Amino acid sequence: MSKLWTLITQLHSLAGYASVVAIESTSKLDDEQWLAYWIIYSFLTLMEMVLQSLLEWIPIWYDVKLLVVAWLVLPQFKGATFLYERFVRQYIRAYVTERVPHHDKSPNGGKTKHKFFDFIASKKGDHDA
Repeated sequence: MSKLWTLITQLHSLAGYASVVAIESTSKLDDEQWLAYWIIYSFLTLMEMVLQSLLEWIPIWYDVKLLVVAWLVLPQFKGATFLYERFVRQYIRAYVTERVPHHDKSPNGGKTKHKFFDFIASKKGDHDA
């Protein structure tokens, strides 16, 4: 039982490997699953850091977290994709459309003032021009 428990507690390591495999594959579906996983897992980790002193008083917190991470990471459940589609996507889209103009007709060749976002969102070869 201890070997199984060790394997389960290392799901985030398996998620890292699966993320690399997803990046190298031609399918976009697995990319979405793993990007959603890392977004949700990062948020969970941040909330855990903020609420650490409170969570110390909940004796089953680590067991609950383990089950949540397993639900997020295991492809049979696709929990990360579910949470992202159901709760996160609407806020991300609202933020991006509010902050970043989609069609900038500026005299500098269409380059916006949001250089960081442009760098992150650009495709291969866009920086060569």
